[in-house]
Amino acid sequence: MQPPTLDDVVTAKERVYAHMRPSPLLHHPLLDQWIGCRVWVKHENHNPTGSFKIRGGLNLVAQLTEGERQRGVIAASTGNHGQSLALACQLQGVRCRIVVPMGANPDKVAAMRAFGTELEEHGSDFDDAREWVEAFAQREGWRYVHNANEPLLIAGVGTYAAEVFEALDRVDFVFVPVGGGSGAAGCGVVRDGLGAKTRIIGVQAERADAFARSWRGPQRVTSDRAETFAEGIATRTTFDLTFSMLKASLDDVVTLEEDRLREGVTAAIQYTHNLAEGAGGAPLAAARQFRPPRDATIVCVMSGGNADIRTLRHTLA
Repeated sequence: MQPPTLDDVVTAKERVYAHMRPSPLLHHPLLDQWIGCRVWVKHENHNPTGSFKIRGGLNLVAQLTEGERQRGVIAASTGNHGQSLALACQLQGVRCRIVVPMGANPDKVAAMRAFGTELEEHGSDFDDAREWVEAFAQREGWRYVHNANEPLLIAGVGTYAAEVFEALDRVDFVFVPVGGGSGAAGCGVVRDGLGAKTRIIGVQAERADAFARSWRGPQRVTSDRAETFAEGIATRTTFDLTFSMLKASLDDVVTLEEDRLREGVTAAIQYTHNLAEGAGGAPLAAARQFRPPRDATIVCVMSGGNADIRTLRHTLA
C-alpha cells in the first residue's frame, strides 16, 4: 500500500470540489490572546457533514470500480467517517452500510441515517466495531473502507492542507487531531511535497493515547480502552499506513486530559463563535498547552463540529 503524493492531493481537488467549497481559514484575535501567538483556524466544521472526513469520502467513492459499486461499501465509524461515506455513496448511488459502537453520538447516527445508510450498532467502542466489520467484509465481499489505511482517503482530506498552504505565506506550526491519523498524514504529504518548514503537531487524548505512545516509543502499542468523550480521537490502536507516514513526518504529539479537551470546546465557542466537537476543539487546547513562540503563526485544524447536546451540556457545565 503506497502513501499518496502531493500530485494525488492535487488531482483529488476536482472530485472534492464537485460537491463542496474550500473551508474557511479564519483569524480570531481573541484566540491569539488566549493561546499567545497569531492563530488561524481551518474550519472543517463548516463542511457539508460538519467534518474534514467528507473530503476523503468524496475522493474515494468517486473512484470505486464497477464491481465495488455493485457490492456496496461498508465501514466502522464513530460518526464522521461514516457520514462521509454515507453522503458520498448517496451522491454516487452506491449502497452503504455503517457499523457504529453502542452508545455512539446520536446526532451523528441520525445524520448517517438521513444520508440513506444502513446502520447498525456493535461493540463497546470503535475498535470493536471495526473488527466486526473487517470480518464481515471479508466473508460477504463488501468493499471495506478503512478509516485510515486508504490512500484515496488521505489524498482527499489532504486538500484542506493544500488550502492552508495556498492561503498563507508563513505557517510555523499546524496542530491537528490524531485518531486514525488520516488528517495529520494528509498535512504531512502536502507540507513535504511543497518543501515547507512547518512543524506538524498531532493531538491526542491522554485516555486514548496508543498512537502517542507508539510514536514516541520503540514499538507500536495497543490500549485496552479509549475512555475519552472526544470520539473522533477515541482509538485504541495504530494503523499501518498512517502510522508509517506519521512516524516519518510528524514533529511532535501533545496529549490532553479530559478537562483540557473540554476547555478546547469551550474556547471554540467563546473565542471563535463556532461549535467544535471534542476532537475539533482539541488543537486549540493543545496549542495553548504547547506554548509556541509569541512571534509564531500557527494553524489549528477544527476537524469537526458534530458535538451532541449531552456532550455540550457536560462541557459547558
